[in-house]
Amino acid sequence: QVQLVESGGGLVQAGGSLRLSCAASGRTFSWYAMGWFRQAPGKEREFVAVISGSGLSTDYADSVKDRFTISRDSAKKTVYLQMNSLKPEDTAIYYCASGTWGTRAIDYDYWGRGTQVTVSS
Repeated sequence: QVQLVESGGGLVQAGGSLRLSCAASGRTFSWYAMGWFRQAPGKEREFVAVISGSGLSTDYADSVKDRFTISRDSAKKTVYLQMNSLKPEDTAIYYCASGTWGTRAIDYDYWGRGTQVTVSS
């Protein structure tokens, strides 16, 4: 059974930082790309960042480029999302996902339950 468990969300002021973690189990971690998506109230789920199974390739949504950094630790089977210079528009539930490389939700076959990030102005 594949499980993805996010943590690290919370309330932060604009300009602050948070680091999200996603612990994975149930499949060979290094074989799969890991992605982060987010969903704000009343909006569709949107791509944030992806990292390849090897960790050598990454991609980001334009809205978070140069502010967010995705990384992975194969020994810990954990993927991270370091979020700096946070803005109120970053407020959303953040989900991690495991699957093939891509920026679409359909590229991923397993999802976590999400962690809430709230950025106050």
